[in-house]
This record gives sequence, C-alpha cells and structure tokens, in this order.
Amino acid sequence: MPFDYPGKKLEILIKSDSMGTREAVVSAVESLTSPQVDIEIIQAGVGHVSKSDLLMAGAASKLILGFNVDILPRIKELAKEHRVEVRLYRVIYDLTDDLKKIASSLTGTEESEKITGKAKVIAVFPGGRKSVILGCQVEEGVLAVGNRFRVISAPGPVYVGTVDSLHIEKDSVRQAKPGQQAGLRISGFKRARVGDFVECFEPVRTNTHARWQPSGGVLRL
Repeated sequence: MPFDYPGKKLEILIKSDSMGTREAVVSAVESLTSPQVDIEIIQAGVGHVSKSDLLMAGAASKLILGFNVDILPRIKELAKEHRVEVRLYRVIYDLTDDLKKIASSLTGTEESEKITGKAKVIAVFPGGRKSVILGCQVEEGVLAVGNRFRVISAPGPVYVGTVDSLHIEKDSVRQAKPGQQAGLRISGFKRARVGDFVECFEPVRTNTHARWQPSGGVLRL
C-alpha cells in the first residue's frame, strides 16, 4: 500500500557517528531548499540506528539518514516490519544530493544541477562582525553575481548561498573567470578554510513520475 504524506512535509531522522559530524550533516540538510516540500529534521542524534529511532521515524515519513553509522541485524529486521527506510552514507554530499532527489520526487519533478563555476579558496579574510571574505582562485567556468554557490570542505558542502558581490583587487566586478582571483563575501558563516572549494550551480528541473516510497529496509549509498 502506498504511503500517504500529510501535506508537503518530509520528516527525517538523522544519526551520525559524532557530535561534530552531526552538526555538519544538520547544517548541510538545513541549507537545502525545496519550494514545494518542507524538509524537517525531527531528531538528530549520535550513535547507531536504534529501535527507538525506528519507532519515531515510523510515526513520521518513515525515513532515517545515517552518516558513518551502522544498524544491527535485529534492528534491520524491525525496519522491514515497520516499513521504515534507513539510508546509510559515508559522504555528506551524497546524503544531501539523495535527499534532494527524494523531496523532488514527491512533487512530480526532479531537480538536478548544472555546475557553472569552480574555484579554490586560497585565503580567508575578516569581512566584518558576522562575515568573512574568501579569496578564490577560479579554476573552471565563472563565479558571477547572482549565482547560487556552495562552499565544499573535506566532508562535503558546509554552506549554500547566493553571490552578492565579487571584487578583483579593489574593483567590484560582475564575474570572475578561470585564472582570476576574486574576493567573495559570506555573511553569517565563518567556518570556511583555505583549501575548501566554491562551486556555483544552477538548478535544472525535469518532470518525473517515480515517487519515492519507503522500502522498509536498509540501503548503503
């Protein structure tokens, strides 16, 4: 029997191996945007997937996302009984990309992305009380004002925003091309580091008829 969703809300439960990765995963999920589906984290905990996790997810959208955790055989059987789907990941980007596809499938459209520019963070400067300026070396495509972008660290994406301004030396510019170095200001986020990457992207939507349904089991992705 198909699972009926109340309204347009996808309620998920997250389990991670440590507090640090828990915060990184929650931050990455909260940065996702889905205009037609509200992605809500009902609980984010540390440790392997447990029976209480299954019961909580079973009363919601029947979806648990695990990062660097596992599930015991007896809990795996309970997942089948309660028709709860447990998805296990090792890379944060895979987790968020998968979650976007699930949310998009519930609306009848699938959202993918076109990468329009890539740059490496070669310097980080203070930009004010709640901001930093990323010194970026453009490697592919362009960084352009108005583009959506993400900051990618070793575990995966850690910040998503819109390019509000770009500067080459002291000049304000509309875009920066390969070989150029540009300053990109980020407000409300100060965890970017030298060696991170900045990736600009455009959403691409296509119609789809494959609507996600909880499988009642464990998927290692």
